[in-house]
Amino acid sequence: MNQKFLRKLPRDSHKYSHGTVAVIAGSSEYSGAAVLCVGGARRGGSGYVNFIYGDQFTRNLIAIAYPDVVLRRKAKDVKVDAWVIGSGVIKLGRRFNIPPSKYAVLDAGAMRYAKKINAELVVITPHEGEAKKLGFTVGEGESARQECAQQMAEQLGCIVVLKGHRTVVAAPDGLVVVDDLAGPELATAGTGDILAGLIGSMLASWNPDTIHEAVVVIFKAISAHALAARAAATELGPVTSSDILKFLPITIKQ
Repeated sequence: MNQKFLRKLPRDSHKYSHGTVAVIAGSSEYSGAAVLCVGGARRGGSGYVNFIYGDQFTRNLIAIAYPDVVLRRKAKDVKVDAWVIGSGVIKLGRRFNIPPSKYAVLDAGAMRYAKKINAELVVITPHEGEAKKLGFTVGEGESARQECAQQMAEQLGCIVVLKGHRTVVAAPDGLVVVDDLAGPELATAGTGDILAGLIGSMLASWNPDTIHEAVVVIFKAISAHALAARAAATELGPVTSSDILKFLPITIKQ
């Protein structure tokens, strides 16, 4: 699969022409999830990143960490190519009142809305525990993981990124792709938050029109994420999610 991670921009590009994304993530209890998810979104090629905040503390964290990100209190008037929703969110409430979009990436508690959200293409990013909460049991072994991911994709009508050792990407039409790059360095809190933001931003930037094209873009994000973690492990030893964010710009420009 072509591993050119970022779309080449025409010389006449502007901030709206290569994808816009909005992130609903974090809470007072899990404010770091917002920092990680927005951090991933900033590195996926999108030219304009919005953050819809639910509490003042998380808002201030994002403002300090990423002064280039646009902070918004309400989601209903924000029109973007891709939404990334759920990482670290305790209660979505009114923030989930979002306009239609081409893409939506749902993580954590937002995944239960996969069949209700108004987006042309929906991606969910469960780990095994979250799959179980959605009513799906992940069996032992790679074939069982693939089968579960495919069942989720077919029944929920979305692309499924079943995270874990050899992450599985499954589409509703039966397409299944398995990652073989990621290592145990990704087994640390917050890596999934980064991946959700990165997938949303790369979908907005590449702007795929078909499910198969979208799977290619999603797999690019998974590969870049894995390579950044590998580089962090090589340079630093034990890896944190913040380390992965630091190495992601180096990896993704390849």
